[in-house]
Amino acid sequence: MKYNFDEVIDRTGTYSIKYDVVPPNAAKDLLPMWIADMDFPCAQPIIDALHNRIDHRIFGYSNYFFPQVKQPVIDWFQRRFGWTIDFEEIMYSPGVVPAISFLLHILTQPGDGVIVQQPVYYPFANMVAARGCTVVNNALKYEDGAYTMDYADLEVKMADPANKGMILCSPHNPVGRVWTEEELKQVVAIAQKYDKWIISDEIHCDLIRGGYTHTPLLKLCPEYKHRIIACTAPSKTFNMAGMQMSNIIIPNEEYRQKWYAYTMGELSISSPSPFGIVAMHAAYNEGEDWLNQVNAYLDENVAFMKQYLAEHLPEAHMVESQGTYLVWVDVNAYCSDAKELERLMLEEAGVYFDEGYIFGPGGSGFERFNIACPRSILAKSLERMSAVLKKYAGK
Repeated sequence: MKYNFDEVIDRTGTYSIKYDVVPPNAAKDLLPMWIADMDFPCAQPIIDALHNRIDHRIFGYSNYFFPQVKQPVIDWFQRRFGWTIDFEEIMYSPGVVPAISFLLHILTQPGDGVIVQQPVYYPFANMVAARGCTVVNNALKYEDGAYTMDYADLEVKMADPANKGMILCSPHNPVGRVWTEEELKQVVAIAQKYDKWIISDEIHCDLIRGGYTHTPLLKLCPEYKHRIIACTAPSKTFNMAGMQMSNIIIPNEEYRQKWYAYTMGELSISSPSPFGIVAMHAAYNEGEDWLNQVNAYLDENVAFMKQYLAEHLPEAHMVESQGTYLVWVDVNAYCSDAKELERLMLEEAGVYFDEGYIFGPGGSGFERFNIACPRSILAKSLERMSAVLKKYAGK
């Protein structure tokens, strides 16, 4: 089936966070380019499977622990990545963000340090702080318009006994890096040297730009699997975040028992929605063609955006997008005041971004674009941003 990702679907009035939550000072015709869900219709097999499940007419409690529930997860990662996952390693969570919060509860005590690599997905730091832990920033290096890890600094921070582990964003949100095998091996080598755990957030693993390859950390470094936890989900891949279905891979039996004790024992979280299970099965079993078409369309959106900025906002720098559907753009040459940039975009341009400064140190003066939208919407957002920034900077 050929999908039409140029179709503009009106999402207002659907209780959408992206479209129906509007800042009070925003322009009336606001374009939401912020939160990371797609504006593309889901794969037809997912829609058909949900219709069939609704026709059953009874929506009782579901059991995540049947082998047939988890099998499509196992098959997907084996087929796509050559990564073999054991049935008992897969834990249910209503989302990757809640899962990281659960894991911090299991793995840390208030006062512990947790390493993150800012600028990075801002809930990481929020959750670490909410646990009463210290956010320890192993800042990414931004040199010649590209991002790399600072391994010397990472080693210093891993060596500190107060720091218990790190949250790795792989692929990285918002800077769009897809870490190479060598980069990932260096991270694991340092963690192993000091016996630190790694939570690897791999939710964007299927959304990779042409010419790049995502490597699952647990597949790459099975010798350290007892200290690595991988967070995965079909939600970003197949635009079904509202189904609240994530699969957390925990090889360590002790960690799994603590997970059960906390999520099921204390929080009573054990049963996904029946719709989440059905949607996940349809996605992983029958959604691959849709995903391949989405990735091709995203590649085209990236190329379109790169050309547009070169022509109309030449002093902006678009960081090379290797993965995710989020593009990180440096507009410091036009406005380096983070709060003023936010005001300009919301009030004058009428474009709603996740502003760079919320991702931590190093993010000021950047905008994060969600490009998982029809090209006409992307073009309109670029036109509005460019016009306002050029006028503001007098360029």
